[in-house]
Amino acid sequence: MRKRYLAPLVLSVLFFAACGGGEKKQENADSASTHESAPAADNSMVSPSASKPVSKGETLMAQSDCKTCHKEEMKVVGPALKDIAGKYPNTPENIDKLADKVIKGGSGNWGEVAMLPHPQISKEDAKEMVTYILSIGK
Repeated sequence: MRKRYLAPLVLSVLFFAACGGGEKKQENADSASTHESAPAADNSMVSPSASKPVSKGETLMAQSDCKTCHKEEMKVVGPALKDIAGKYPNTPENIDKLADKVIKGGSGNWGEVAMLPHPQISKEDAKEMVTYILSIGK
């Protein structure tokens, strides 16, 4: 009968011992916050493009469903944005043509999978998005 109570008691003691010491951690955190100089921030994991300003086209794309089928460097359902930028020169004619393609949808240029139409996107917004896409290749 004593063995039945001994195992839970030992496990409880081990559990509390492993979780203990919270007061010391708080004291260390308090004393660390009182130091006047803080270590420099480690920005090694921040992308290099994080500091560049975001264009209107990039913002519009982030708010739409474009990233569901298109990634910057990798083909998903549709072509990679860099591949689109590599195929089409950044000219007013191509911007206009691709903006219409975004709005109306279509298939055949990149395979059999059709791009769904986006009639809710205005022509001007579509042009901003295409201008952003075509700037990626540079």
